[in-house]
Amino acid sequence: MSSQLSALSPQQWLPRAEAHHELVDQYAEPYLKRRSAGKPHPVEDFLFTYYTLKPGQLRRWHPGSHTVLLGEEAIERLNWRHYRSANQAEREGLGLTVTEPAVIVDLEAFLVDRESALRFTTDLLRRTVARPAQFGCFGLHEWAMVYRSASNGARHEYLDLRLGADGTDRVVEANRVRCSHFDAFRFYTPQAVPLNELQPSRETQRELEQPGCLHANMDLYKWSYKLLPLLSSELLMCTFELSWRVRRMDMQASPYELAGWGYPAIKIETAKGKAEYVAQQRAFSSEAAVLRSRLLNDLRQRLPKQSEQA
Repeated sequence: MSSQLSALSPQQWLPRAEAHHELVDQYAEPYLKRRSAGKPHPVEDFLFTYYTLKPGQLRRWHPGSHTVLLGEEAIERLNWRHYRSANQAEREGLGLTVTEPAVIVDLEAFLVDRESALRFTTDLLRRTVARPAQFGCFGLHEWAMVYRSASNGARHEYLDLRLGADGTDRVVEANRVRCSHFDAFRFYTPQAVPLNELQPSRETQRELEQPGCLHANMDLYKWSYKLLPLLSSELLMCTFELSWRVRRMDMQASPYELAGWGYPAIKIETAKGKAEYVAQQRAFSSEAAVLRSRLLNDLRQRLPKQSEQA
């Protein structure tokens, strides 16, 4: 593990923390207002309802490990999990006094609690990077989630199916269904499960995850927040904003009628719609590749030498 430290004065890190708060509020405040009013949004609530990081947790700014925060304003972080005061050796290396407030992520304590998660995530990302991207799914996972189901097929009871239940079923039956992502596959209706060419499971996730998958690319956000405060909030928000845009496209290609919500359909039941889907999927895959490499590099620097190969 790299042990090189850097320090940020309050004049350096407080504006970064404030900028982070403002960015998060752009997404979180509308969600919180909708939640209070009991008015769910099928697209824009997803990152707050499917993923487990709460808006208040997302709003906390983290510099990442190996960065020492200076100043009285940093002291409150000693009450945050996996933070501690800089020790004497760290202070001497940075030219700090013994009494100057200096707070850093407690990497050792984090590894005691979370090394297995760090090792799993690093291995998953490493394998995903090495695997060729696949672009032939056309978003049919969302269609398989309502295939031959009751209540007009809709998982979201306040939404209509664009082609109706029968039309949705015909699209599924007329196409090759090959989802590689377990956390999409697990929501298939029982009737759709045998139609999928793969049968992904949690146990085979590391063998099947591939970099063309929309949901695998959305999950870069999940892997980032699960390893806070090791990683910086700047990297976290890069993955969040990518996931936000991927979700929009994912639902545009879904069987739901979302034009009234401001999301015109990508009609994957047509050749033109399939081409549009693949073009956007490739663009997102390229963006995700950059973030996946950044994330993997950061994690490798924090991983005990023996762990990555475990």
